[in-house]
Amino acid sequence: MKAFNFNQWSQTHLAAIELALDDNVPAYAPAGLGDAMRYAVLDGGKRLRPLLVLASMEASAAGQQAGWMEDAAMRAACAVELIHAYSLVHDDMPCMDNDVLRRGKPTVHVKFGQAQALLAGDALQSLAFELITPDDSDIPDAVQTKLCALLARGAGHAGMAGGQAIDLASVGVALDAEALRHMHRCKTGALLETSVLMGALCGDASARAYEALHVFAQAMGVAFQVVDDILDVTANSAVLGKTAGKDAADNKPTYVSLLGLAGARQEAKDLAEQAQSALIKSALPNTQALRALTDWVLHRQH
Repeated sequence: MKAFNFNQWSQTHLAAIELALDDNVPAYAPAGLGDAMRYAVLDGGKRLRPLLVLASMEASAAGQQAGWMEDAAMRAACAVELIHAYSLVHDDMPCMDNDVLRRGKPTVHVKFGQAQALLAGDALQSLAFELITPDDSDIPDAVQTKLCALLARGAGHAGMAGGQAIDLASVGVALDAEALRHMHRCKTGALLETSVLMGALCGDASARAYEALHVFAQAMGVAFQVVDDILDVTANSAVLGKTAGKDAADNKPTYVSLLGLAGARQEAKDLAEQAQSALIKSALPNTQALRALTDWVLHRQH
């Protein structure tokens, strides 16, 4: 069997994702709105969520994908990245995290003003749902409906938005491990879970594979946030592309503040191992990309 080349896989898929995002985020939106939308989405970002969509689709389909599956997966990949981008635009605003640096450049509200940033986020959220409900497509209506439901739940009150609300309400509050994990499963993990499950749906995963991928995504999603907390205290702003040390400065509860640096690192390792174990239980033959992405999450430097 030919060895899996993650660098080649990721570069090929990243190029396709960038092209699709460039094609689908309109420059022609009125009164400069398109410029703010494109600034928020293009030329930056790890694209972990769209990569998870594509990797999950490929694992679930196991080389048997129908013609519509690749189209559905790329649309889902772009949609989840647009939701992620909109959330960053809003989170960075003065009414929430009040940050001035994102992806190594000024945040959207610094560049375009608060009103335009708010509208850009709103427009990106709407565009995400447009992408996964195309009029002229072979994607089955039932799949489009389920993709919308997954994305709405992952982004909404029980997911990302709810997690951000908990985060804002927890400044200066000493959360225990269970409460902290719940916050991060919502704020960060939910959209990562959504990415994996949308990919599984696009790949027509079996019930067994879908459940195993859900377990994988839950563990990997929290691991991502644990590593994020670690990097906030160990990396500098130039490497991170955002303001380092801001969680501690804002007195926010993190895995490092709760467990210490060594404890947080062990927690990330344990979660990554749980994710890898779930992939084994899935019995899917083509999980190399998902495994590699989990390793990247654990060892990333930004």
